[in-house]
Amino acid sequence: MPVKVVDASAVAALLFGEPEADAVAAQLADSRLVAPGLLPFELANVCLIKSRRHPEQRAALMAAFRLYDRLSVEEVAVDHHATLALAGTTGLTAYDASYLWLARQLGASLVTLDKQLAKAEAASPD
Repeated sequence: MPVKVVDASAVAALLFGEPEADAVAAQLADSRLVAPGLLPFELANVCLIKSRRHPEQRAALMAAFRLYDRLSVEEVAVDHHATLALAGTTGLTAYDASYLWLARQLGASLVTLDKQLAKAEAASPD
């Protein structure tokens, strides 16, 4: 079973039924999903922002957020010093660099909808 590092943009698409959800689901099928421990915090923030923008959808958004546990994403610790250095060399935020660092460490592909993060991964040495 291949290991895939999944970021908040990809998981949010799944949880909140965004247009890219089917494409993300296809990329993640039959894979072991891993992510830095910050993923649930990022998803909670996405849920909060969506709830503020669409208060009438708050209950549905909260229910969707609770589905995160069903995805069985393994949260893995990252080396914060190495992540900071990677952020410095790639121009990514430290948050986004943590996903790229983890993918590099595990030799895994990164599933993201973030264009800057995907570009950094594509330019990344193997």
